[in-house]
Amino acid sequence: MAHIHDLTALEQAEAVRRREISPVEITEHYLDRIERIDPQVGAYVTVTAERALAQARELTDPHGPLYGVPIPVKDLNLVKDVPIRFGSATYEGFVAPVDDTVVERLRDAGTVMLGKTATPEFGLPCYTETSVSPPSRTPWDLSRSAGGSSGGAAAAVAAGLAPAAQGSDGAGSIRIPSSVCGLFGIKPTRGRISFAPIIPDLAGLSTNGPIARTVADAAALLDVMAHNNPGDLYLAPPHEGTFLECAAREPGRLRIARYATPVVDGAEVHPDVLAAYEEASKTLEELGHEVVDIASPFGPDLVPQFVTMWFAFACMHPVALDRQDRLRPLTAWLRERGFAVPAPTFLQAQSSLQLATRMALMATDPYDAVLTPTVTRPPVPVGWFEDAGDPEETFERMKRFAPFPPIYNVSGQPAVNLPLHWNADGLPIGVMLAGRVGGEGTLISLSAQVEAARGGFWGDRRPPVW
Repeated sequence: MAHIHDLTALEQAEAVRRREISPVEITEHYLDRIERIDPQVGAYVTVTAERALAQARELTDPHGPLYGVPIPVKDLNLVKDVPIRFGSATYEGFVAPVDDTVVERLRDAGTVMLGKTATPEFGLPCYTETSVSPPSRTPWDLSRSAGGSSGGAAAAVAAGLAPAAQGSDGAGSIRIPSSVCGLFGIKPTRGRISFAPIIPDLAGLSTNGPIARTVADAAALLDVMAHNNPGDLYLAPPHEGTFLECAAREPGRLRIARYATPVVDGAEVHPDVLAAYEEASKTLEELGHEVVDIASPFGPDLVPQFVTMWFAFACMHPVALDRQDRLRPLTAWLRERGFAVPAPTFLQAQSSLQLATRMALMATDPYDAVLTPTVTRPPVPVGWFEDAGDPEETFERMKRFAPFPPIYNVSGQPAVNLPLHWNADGLPIGVMLAGRVGGEGTLISLSAQVEAARGGFWGDRRPPVW
C-alpha cells in the first residue's frame, strides 16, 4: 500500500472525498515527516502544527479538487497571526496583521497550511540561505542548494513534506527551484493572481504560482490561486474553463521555437543542461510538434536595465535603523545601490524593458511556445554563490546561473519548468517553456502530454530522503 506522501495532491483529495482517509490523518502524516526529515532539508522556517490540525478537524464537507490537501505558504506571503520573516533577521518578532488574498483562496478551497516555507532575504537571491533558518537543500543531493527564492517550497514538495506548495516568482523564483528539485512549476501570466491587500504590483515582475510533482496538481492549485481584487494594476486575459481541464486536453500540433543562448555576458550553458534541452526538443518532435530554432528575442543590452530595477526593488522592505546590521551582505550591497538609483533612471529602465518586450512579443507570438534551458548548470553546492565572500561576485554568479527565467518576468508571459532530465550524478535538470500572454492553458496541455509520454516526470525515481 502506498504511503500518503506517495499520492499526488489530487489523489489525496479523492481519497478524502471517498472517506478513505481524513484531512487530519493526512496532516498528521506530513507533520510527522516534517519533524523527522526537515532538519536535513531546510524546507520550513515556521511549522504551524496546532493551527494545521485545527484547520484539518474543521474540514468535514469535501468539495473542490484539493479539499483536505496540505499546501504550505511561502514566507514572503502574509498569513494572519503567523510570524513572517521575509527571510530576514531584521523582521524578528513581526507577526502578519492580515492574510494575503491568495492565502484566503487556499483556505476557502479547503487546503491545510502546514507552515511557512523558507525563502532568502526579501526573496532577492536565487538560492535559499538565510540568517533565520538552515539552508534549503535539494532532496536529490543534500549537499546542494534547492535554489530560490521559493527554495523552501520546492524542497518541501520534492522531499515529500508537502504534496504541492504555493510559491512566488519575480525573476525565476518558482522555475529555478523547480529545476534543481525536479518539479513542475508555473509562473502564471502577469495579473493572473492578485497580491492584495498589501503587497504592491509595481512593475509586475513578480507573481504567485504553484509548485508540484505533476502537471495536474499544479494546474489544480493554479485554479485555486487565480483571482483578482479591486485595485490590482494588472489583469491577465480571461481563461475559459479550468486549468485542470487543460491538463486532460490534447494540445494539438504546435509550433515551438527554441534557443539556448544566454543574454548575460559570461554565462555558459553546462553540457548536462544542453543535453536536457536537446532531449526535450527530441521529445517534442516525437510528439508531432514543429520545433524551430530562433535567435534570442531579448539582447544583453537589457541586462543592465533589469539590474537597475532589481537594485531598486531590494529597497522595498523597510528596515529599522537599529536592525540594519542584521542584513546579509548581499542584501546590504543591493540596497546600497538601490537607494542610489534616481527616479528618472528607474523609469528609463522600465521604459526600455517595456519597449524590448513589445519587440520580443512580435518575434515570439507566431509560436505556441518557446523552449529554453531553465538554468545554466546542474544544482550547485550549498554556499557556492557566496563562497567568494564578495557580494558583487555573488550577484554575478546569480546572473550567470539563471539568465533565462527573468526574461518572462519582464514580458509578463507565462512560463513553466519541466523536470525532464536527470544527469549521470542523479541530479535533476529542468527545461523551460514559455507561452503567449494568457497562454497558461496551452503550456499545461503540452506539459501534460510530455509527462504522459515519459510515463510521469519522476518515473521510478525518488530522492534519497523519500
